[in-house]
Amino acid sequence: MIHPYRVEVPQADIDDLRDRLARTRWTDEIPGAGDDYGIGLAKVRRLAEYWADGYDWRAQEARLNAHPQFATEIDGASVHFLHVRSPEPDATPLILTHGWPGSVVEFLDVIGPLSDPRAHGAPDAPAFHLVIPSIPGFGPSGPTRERGWGVERVARAFAELMSRLGYERYGAQGGDWGSGVSQMIASVAPDAVIGVHVNYLPHRPVDDTDGFTAEEVRRNEHIRTFVADFPAYMRMQATRPQTIAYGLADSPVAQLAWIADKAKDWTDPKTALSDDTLLTLVSMHWFFGTGGSAARLSFESGGPGNRAECPAPLGMAVFAHDIILPVESVSRKANPTLAHWSEFADGGHFAAIEVPESLVGDVREFFAGLR
Repeated sequence: MIHPYRVEVPQADIDDLRDRLARTRWTDEIPGAGDDYGIGLAKVRRLAEYWADGYDWRAQEARLNAHPQFATEIDGASVHFLHVRSPEPDATPLILTHGWPGSVVEFLDVIGPLSDPRAHGAPDAPAFHLVIPSIPGFGPSGPTRERGWGVERVARAFAELMSRLGYERYGAQGGDWGSGVSQMIASVAPDAVIGVHVNYLPHRPVDDTDGFTAEEVRRNEHIRTFVADFPAYMRMQATRPQTIAYGLADSPVAQLAWIADKAKDWTDPKTALSDDTLLTLVSMHWFFGTGGSAARLSFESGGPGNRAECPAPLGMAVFAHDIILPVESVSRKANPTLAHWSEFADGGHFAAIEVPESLVGDVREFFAGLR
């Protein structure tokens, strides 16, 4: 059964957040350390002060509630989703999946252009019926209550969601965990998925770099370093998510710093997230108590490298400031169905927020040939 849903955080929870922020027990910091030991104290204090005294959650809540939202139970978990149908009768159904530490908030700026291109200055562009779910364990779809909610189980739940909505043929798009989930949807529902567009497609480093450009050699060596020394947050979430969950559930500043540290590293300085956008991503974890359950996705999925081979046509958009920049020739060998490749000079890991126009254009181009 599918029922309407609205995000309505009780005022008592907002008041509690402000009270906790006012009573923060701040850590010390090595003088002049900057971000050498992790995100700096001055940055986190500034964000926390704004979260308490300037940030308007109700305005962000209204942005979400401006779109039709629903919830249903699938495989024992509550699944929250936005469902925005295009006014165009020949629109292609498309499921958009966020990643960590994101939420459905990531896609708010692409909903209009993708669902109603005619109203956004692109009358000849393909249109899409959009389904935008919260991954179980994230925001209104969380927390999860049992083991096993990894990428494959999420993908099966989302394929079931599309079936319940009556979509027999559809596309999938995502970045970060949303990339893995989108490819896995094509794997578990190969007769339904017409194509998968991603903006994150990591691969292992290779030893044979003959024929590589200088830029491709640089990318390959960065991947080698990254794989050899996975970031601390990734190791923690893949091995000890419960340990960090206590701090994320009890301290808004801990949740803020945990996410702000990554947002700082993963975004293009020219298109970095605004304070309001960053705090909305953080608030979606804080108000729904899903910092810990969102972290469990990595543990349940067997680590960040676990993904299925995509049987559907695959498209990739590379944004210059993402965590990992893949090498096209290596990606094509690793992904036999890779049919589309684009590179952009601007934007980072949160492409739908940072450079929505670029992402929308690439999604349109990819799916135009698959309708």
